[in-house]
Amino acid sequence: MNIFEGILLGILQGLTEFLPVSSSGHLVLFRGLLGIEGEFLFFDTMLHVGTLAAVCLVFYKDIVKILKKPFQKLTYMLALATVPAVLFTLLFDSFFEGAFEGKYLGFGFLMTSLVLTLSEKLFDLYKLSGVYGEGKRIKFPDYKEALIMGVAQGFAIVPGLSRSGSTIAGGIISKVEREGAARFSFLMSIPAILGSVVLQSFDLIKNGAPEGLFFWPTFFGTIFAAVSGFFAIRFMYNLVKNKKLYGFAIYTAILGALVILDQFVFNFVLTNPLM
Repeated sequence: MNIFEGILLGILQGLTEFLPVSSSGHLVLFRGLLGIEGEFLFFDTMLHVGTLAAVCLVFYKDIVKILKKPFQKLTYMLALATVPAVLFTLLFDSFFEGAFEGKYLGFGFLMTSLVLTLSEKLFDLYKLSGVYGEGKRIKFPDYKEALIMGVAQGFAIVPGLSRSGSTIAGGIISKVEREGAARFSFLMSIPAILGSVVLQSFDLIKNGAPEGLFFWPTFFGTIFAAVSGFFAIRFMYNLVKNKKLYGFAIYTAILGALVILDQFVFNFVLTNPLM
């Protein structure tokens, strides 16, 4: 991996971590397109540090409030929303290991498209039925909605299935207003990304640092992941409040179809998962 490739993957990680298109899926896909091979654990860990810095910078006021008063409802809700992802990781570790090799990548992108489309259709239905009428609005998730969004986040461990898209859709489906669903989704990413960094760090300590850590590509990739992540969060937060997510649904549907064609027919980038 050279510096340019590190920067490209850093920008990709920062943008796709918070846009509803799956960061892990895009990293798997673009590594294949660029023909990059090697040990990526340290690189992935540092890119997650970059995106963690971005979300902490955008939501620093919420973080300061939690640090000043850690035992509060928002803390408990974030903890509850994180539990499903932890359980899914522990229970289906072998499945996720195969998933990160790209076996289910195309189907993951198609699932993202389906989830986004379904949430928008239900949002329109809720508006017509008066769910968002005065006195009926759920402006911000409570424990039940936090758990639903947490389960959505658990499924989104699979590359191709977007974490931000799934959690925002989970909030909309559970009748939370768009702005509240988006804000809680991004706050949920803090323990999720932090947990990923901790687990990857343990693996690095346990297995030792591999040869060829791609130091400069990792350095610049981390910086660009933080910068692009910062702008992606602000863009996505404003977009969800005012616009529909159908554009992302169309994009992931087309991408999913192309990936499946490559996996099962052409094998330009990915190998057939059945072989």
